Amino acid sequence: MSVSPFPHCRIGDLTLTAIGDGDLAIGLDLLSGIAPDEAAHRQAAAGQVPPGSIHLNAYLVQGGGRALLIDAGAGTARPGCGGLAGGLAGLGLTPADIDAVLLTHAHPDHVGGLIDADGTAAFPRAELLVPAAELAFWRDEAHLARADERQRGQFRLARQAFAAYQARLRPIGAGALFAGLEAVPLPGHTAGHGGYLIEGGGQSLLVWGDLVHFPAIQIPRPAVSIRFDQDPVLAVATRARLLDRLAADHTLVAGMHLGAAGFGWIEPGRDGLALRYRPLEPA
Repeated sequence: MSVSPFPHCRIGDLTLTAIGDGDLAIGLDLLSGIAPDEAAHRQAAAGQVPPGSIHLNAYLVQGGGRALLIDAGAGTARPGCGGLAGGLAGLGLTPADIDAVLLTHAHPDHVGGLIDADGTAAFPRAELLVPAAELAFWRDEAHLARADERQRGQFRLARQAFAAYQARLRPIGAGALFAGLEAVPLPGHTAGHGGYLIEGGGQSLLVWGDLVHFPAIQIPRPAVSIRFDQDPVLAVATRARLLDRLAADHTLVAGMHLGAAGFGWIEPGRDGLALRYRPLEPA
């Protein structure tokens, strides 16, 4: 395998590569637990301009004769996105080379890239692995009936993506999926939101999905939630618990909205109290 032009790291026998799908514009007024002006100040101090822009990553996992994707980006579902296909091409891969796509959850910026413009599967050979609770939520007619118009669009896209992979769709629970990779429930953001823990060679890395949308805000202030959280109280509790553990264990982290660096560490901030995110230096 040639040297990747994208951020990457190796954990045991697996190589992970962060592929940027694009950037999303999200208003800071969607955050709760922090005043918009303080949120803007924290974003500016972190060098994030414009302050409401967040990066979107997908992760390629290679090893053991397999090529896996963790999430599939937004595709054409969100403006300014759709870079995953070009990223794979830059690595010498085609969509047909992907053996499985592992979803963290089924929001549009994670499932939009699963399907082409005509609704067919963008990854023609890939198995689609979805947390069972997540799959059940988006297929539930009672949940759809309670949804507003924006949420109904999310239901339509999730169901379209699931239908495109129906013959290769596998509900999953917590635990091992492949050698060195296991599913980890991280509830709150959505009903079945989860991450993937990769371990090997005495190292570990957690791909945490949407545990955090704004690293400069929600890592030092885990009580800050975003309107997209289905259960904000549970999302805050999951985030606070996990951040403390990751800092103590010195586990490498990856997240769909952690920025272009793709990987990093959770560690005490300069004041010794609040936590901060330190991106991994390029290999």
